[in-house]
Amino acid sequence: MKTWLTLGSLLALTVAIPFGARAALRHENFDREPPAWEGVNHRSKSFGPKTVEQNFGYSSSTTYAGGQAGEVGGRINPAGEPAFYAHRLLNPLNLNSAMNAEGRMYVARGSGHCLMGFFNTNSLNEWRTPNTLVARVNSRGDAFHCHLEYCTSKWRASAGVIGEIVAGQSVTPIEIPVGKVHTWKMAYDPNGGRGNGLLTFSMAGATARCEIEPEHRRGEGLTVTHFGLLPVLKTWDGPGEIWLDDVHINGAAFDFTQDPKWDALNNRRTYVTSDTRPKFDFGWSPTSHAGGQMPGELGGLIFRGDCREPARMACYGDRLARLTLHKPLEARGKVSVLRAISDSTASIGFYHSRHSMQTNPSPKSSIPMDYLGINIEGPSGEGFFFYPVYRTHSDDGGALGDNGGKSPRIFPNRKVHDWFLRYDPNGANGNGQITVGLDDRTCTLDLSPGHKAIGAAFDRFGICTPWIDGNSVTVYFDDLSYTASQDD
Repeated sequence: MKTWLTLGSLLALTVAIPFGARAALRHENFDREPPAWEGVNHRSKSFGPKTVEQNFGYSSSTTYAGGQAGEVGGRINPAGEPAFYAHRLLNPLNLNSAMNAEGRMYVARGSGHCLMGFFNTNSLNEWRTPNTLVARVNSRGDAFHCHLEYCTSKWRASAGVIGEIVAGQSVTPIEIPVGKVHTWKMAYDPNGGRGNGLLTFSMAGATARCEIEPEHRRGEGLTVTHFGLLPVLKTWDGPGEIWLDDVHINGAAFDFTQDPKWDALNNRRTYVTSDTRPKFDFGWSPTSHAGGQMPGELGGLIFRGDCREPARMACYGDRLARLTLHKPLEARGKVSVLRAISDSTASIGFYHSRHSMQTNPSPKSSIPMDYLGINIEGPSGEGFFFYPVYRTHSDDGGALGDNGGKSPRIFPNRKVHDWFLRYDPNGANGNGQITVGLDDRTCTLDLSPGHKAIGAAFDRFGICTPWIDGNSVTVYFDDLSYTASQDD
């Protein structure tokens, strides 16, 4: 249901806004589908469903990975839905526990993307997958790459590679041939890495190293319950085939001449999924994830967009009077993130129905033109932040980013948060300033000198995809209040 509020009447419900003139605010609690909201590609029909085939586990007769008959593995399909086949550890382990595993591996020719290592079956929801110490096998036809990574209980991660990493610049993996048997060894030493903890993975005559970041170990840590195989939990992608034999896990030996009776979930399953990149599926929803008093909210599955192709951009928002950077803007409401994949972005804010959705052969900026709002975004090693972004009617704009870890963090754990966005045209010595709050944390982004004069125009408020493609966030918003007119 939509109602009109002035800033004066809203003060009875919220904290006072200490700047600017009175502005007409609109409130939407989504207890029914709002008739004035409109979208483009937000319920995408351009990217159809895909069939997921998970067919991995124990095989009594095959010998792909060498040795006697009997091994574990098979066809593993990257997908958004969890699946695994794994040995349950005697006790849950953490970053104070030594861990090791070794064996033989065979990767078949073709595509594929899976994880092998230590993980927690209670936190399989996304990639990077929290509570993991794993090798990531990425098949590329006649060869595969092998990465090494960990992810804490709070979605903070780091990685290594069989090959070379130049921090912040490049990753050069070794091309390991498929169709051959390779020996491998994984080890975690809680006292290695200058005492912070060191994860290593050896294969093909090379060793990948990954030190645990001190803050990750002290402040968050991780807990693992199993060792085994699982798909990369992003979205549907081409399946691959991998086999393991003669595996040793923390002193337990498995030659697989007999069924090891490892734990399993969805590892022998064929089904159809609509979670296919970038099949946008957001807008009004009759659900109640974001904590509103009544069912009904805004949100869903939001991929990054791609301004080079019209079908790969999407938006859904309310029609507004024309707004500019010369007067205050405000928005607030509730938010809950259900799932967030590495290298993803979800945005809510003020945008322009044409300029923010226009095609462009060169996605120089990920922020849409004529945009002011909030990003839920990485970087991938740091989890997810909630911070302000903007772009004028040009290539000029700005984003606060993680702000050295000072921007408010938001976790894909279904928790409901209160948030706000305020734009003060007189802030930052007249350049303009955006303030964003999430629960009790705030951050600010100053517009660069001259950007307010370049200007931007907004005629919608809602969800608008970025201009550079990537993975997805599943997020919901409710009980929204937002500037609908800047008339005094």
